Amino acid sequence: MNSRNWVRLFLSTLLVGGVTSGIVGIIVRWNEFQTSLTTFDFVEMLSVLLWLIGVGFIFSIISQMGFFAYLTVHRFGLGIFKSAKLWNIVQVVLIVFALGDLVYLRYNAFAKEGESIFGYMGFAIIILVIGAIIAGIKSKQTNKGAFVPALFFMVVVTIIEWVPALRVNKESWLYIMLYSLIVCNAYQLLILHKLNEKGKTTNKKPSK
Repeated sequence: MNSRNWVRLFLSTLLVGGVTSGIVGIIVRWNEFQTSLTTFDFVEMLSVLLWLIGVGFIFSIISQMGFFAYLTVHRFGLGIFKSAKLWNIVQVVLIVFALGDLVYLRYNAFAKEGESIFGYMGFAIIILVIGAIIAGIKSKQTNKGAFVPALFFMVVVTIIEWVPALRVNKESWLYIMLYSLIVCNAYQLLILHKLNEKGKTTNKKPSK
């Protein structure tokens, strides 16, 4: 991939993060926006929307850092285990542990007395289901061997990136940050091979 495509990926992912955060933020904080609409306080509504978009830019940068970190880790994993199948097994084990920790640690830290652990499985199920869908699309677009690495990225890396919101445990921020990260991660994952192919095509063009 050439530098032009890297810049394009950065800016487009930034835009995706901002738009996603703005849309999810409006849905999650609709009561605030509804109050502004009722009182015709469009300046406040616009300021909140711009603030949400700005926060989405930050989430997008976190997503991009996680993406490039995973690309490095993936290469290290292939080099260390010397086998794609063995590295895939390790990734599956890590996926299970990450989802288990997400449920157990949140329950252990925030559950009230008498509250069931099943109520804390929702986010884990959402991440796993969306991750599997994106991984399936990725494997169809490239090859079957891409499914496990894509699922690992969509599950494990997303959870790691999501830690700041998990620590605060405020419902609105949990949703805003999670869906912004998921959309940005999915976008990068699904567009990377297209940019790589485009970069190879550009490099093959004879210079004038």
